[in-house]
Amino acid sequence: MFENLSDRLERSFKILKGEGKITEINVAETMKDIRRALLDADVNYRVAKDFTNRVKEKALGMNVLTAVKPGQLMVKLVHDELVTLMGGEDAPFVLKSHPAVVLMSGLQGSGKTTFSGKLAHYLKTKQGKKPLLVACDVYRPAAIDQLKVVGSQVEVPVYAEPDNKNVNTIADHAIQQAKTDGNDVVIIDTAGRLAVDEQMMQEISSLKDHVNPDETLFVVDSMTGQDAVNTAKEFNDRLDFDGVVLNKLDGDMRGGAALSIRTVVSKPIKFIGTGEKLDAMDVFHPSRMADRILGMGDVVSLVERAQEQFDEKEALKLQKKIQKNQFDFNDFLKQIEQIKKLGNLKDLASMIPGVGKAIRNVDIDDNAFKGVEAIIRSMTPKERTHPEVLDSSRRRRIAMGSGTDIQQVNRLIKQFDQTRKMMKMVTGPNMAGMASRMQGMKMPNLSKE
Repeated sequence: MFENLSDRLERSFKILKGEGKITEINVAETMKDIRRALLDADVNYRVAKDFTNRVKEKALGMNVLTAVKPGQLMVKLVHDELVTLMGGEDAPFVLKSHPAVVLMSGLQGSGKTTFSGKLAHYLKTKQGKKPLLVACDVYRPAAIDQLKVVGSQVEVPVYAEPDNKNVNTIADHAIQQAKTDGNDVVIIDTAGRLAVDEQMMQEISSLKDHVNPDETLFVVDSMTGQDAVNTAKEFNDRLDFDGVVLNKLDGDMRGGAALSIRTVVSKPIKFIGTGEKLDAMDVFHPSRMADRILGMGDVVSLVERAQEQFDEKEALKLQKKIQKNQFDFNDFLKQIEQIKKLGNLKDLASMIPGVGKAIRNVDIDDNAFKGVEAIIRSMTPKERTHPEVLDSSRRRRIAMGSGTDIQQVNRLIKQFDQTRKMMKMVTGPNMAGMASRMQGMKMPNLSKE
């Protein structure tokens, strides 16, 4: 995401590279280039102009420390301003009522129904909620069926009345159903149109007044750029929603919507959709997004994802097995499954500072582990537990059973042996002994007498 903008900003900063100090001339040149970069990214003209004026003002008003190069200072100023532009603080998602009601709005094709499922999945798995999805799109053919499919995928119930066209009544019945079944969050999926029209606005305004939701979210397709911002403004004028969902952000190379929408609409971005899978969504953090735009990675989000999958008891069991040299292919398979749960491999790698740009044109297949898994699953329980029994005839059988060749099987077993040895070294007493010996060692005196 934001690849084009990231590249352009990087080029802009190079104007100050090698400069000894910040001057009005080199700042003006840099700002001109940054403004052009923002406009190319489909950022609103006024937003881009105000942004560069504020950065210029701060840059010229600062006494640059001798330890800080002008280029580094400019990156810092642009980063801080980007954070402010996108809202500054993280916007809270507040659900107070019981059941709490979340109203989804947006144009047709923005991914509103799918995001309703993603939100239900997020609330269920991350916050321990018991959500209910409600089908209030009574116009689009198969809209109810689509929501039911999404609901079944995330294992969340869906309330629908296919023959009823009164959305207020459907919502009332759904809330009553939620109270009966003990659902604490009701997510209402509403109808979208190809363009903003009066009928649509009246219906959703009436529904909002009727159910009085805790949160009203506007889902927008970020790839439509400035059009998305204009649509959001029209919706907000009529609906006064609480926050924005920037959907399909994984396909947005420009970033115009993300950077303009907060200023133009004066409403915070609360969530982002980052892929097609139903777990591909994140809470929006302005500072982390600014880091990504400027190629600094997003280590915090990466650590958070890892922590969600981390099981302390399992980790201790694994450590004991490694120390006893009992780490086997079953454990190897478990580790692969944990990595897969973290999400898209390329997206994970891009969170590491400096890696995102390096792998931009590299195709990282999410099925990269399939061959390895097939080989391990083709082993017998004894072979997985005792890899030392894997002789040449067993390896040939495993290759045939997994649809791979003998070289791939040999390579995996060799890598596994190396991994096991390294793990034992790192976790065993040898490492502790080595550390204590190093502490007791005296440094040689290299000075000439």
